[in-house]
Amino acid sequence: MRQYLSVLLAMTVVPLAAQAQAPAGEVYVATYVEVVPTATGEAATLLKQYRDATRKEVGNQRAELVQEANRPTRFAVLTIWTDQKAFEAHGQAAAQLRDKLKPVQAAPNDERVHSGMSIGTKEAARPGAVFVVTHVDVPPPQKDTLIPMLVQLSEASRKETGNGRFEVQQQGSRPNHFTVVEIWNDPRAYDAHVAAAHTRQFRDKLGPMTGALYDERLYKAVD
Repeated sequence: MRQYLSVLLAMTVVPLAAQAQAPAGEVYVATYVEVVPTATGEAATLLKQYRDATRKEVGNQRAELVQEANRPTRFAVLTIWTDQKAFEAHGQAAAQLRDKLKPVQAAPNDERVHSGMSIGTKEAARPGAVFVVTHVDVPPPQKDTLIPMLVQLSEASRKETGNGRFEVQQQGSRPNHFTVVEIWNDPRAYDAHVAAAHTRQFRDKLGPMTGALYDERLYKAVD
C-alpha cells in the first residue's frame, strides 16, 4: 500500500512540476491592475513611473502601460524580458509597485507569465492605436487543438490592413491558457478585423471547446 501511494504521488507531482517550468527564451508578462474609481489618476501616475523605470532595467525589451477603454479603473502592464533571469531580477521593483498600489487597489494584481508562441513584429504602437488583450483558455485535452488555430489566426490577422501587432503568448504555469495581444492602428481597423472571415471562423471553432466567455478587452496606451 505504501509503495502504491509513493508511485501515485510521483505520477501526480511530476506533471505539475513540468507545467511550472520557467519559460525558455524571452519572457512575456501581462500584469492586470484594478483600482478604486477615486484613485484612477493616482494609479496612472504610479504605473507610469513604474513603466519608465522598467524600461531602463537590464534585460527589458518592452514595457507598455494601457488603460481599459470602457473601464478606466483597469490597467495592464505588458512587458518582455530577454530571459527568466532578467525577469526574476525585476522582482523587487514589482514588489515595490504592489506595496505602493495597495491603498488604492480594488483587487490584487493579476500577473501572468508567458513564453512567446506566435509573435511577429515588436514595433511600438502608433498614437491613438487600439490595444486588444484577450485571455483564451480551453480544457487541457483541447490545448493541442487550439494552438494551430491561434497560430493560423495570428498569421492571417497580421496581413490585415491596419494591424500593428498580433502576438500569441502561452502561459507557463497553465499551458492551456493563452494571452493574445493585438494592436490596431485605429478603431476602424479593429472593427474590420472583428468582421473578417478568419476571425469569425476562429470564434466558431473555439466556441464548443471552451465553457468560458471570450475575455477580450480593449485598451488605450497611457502616455
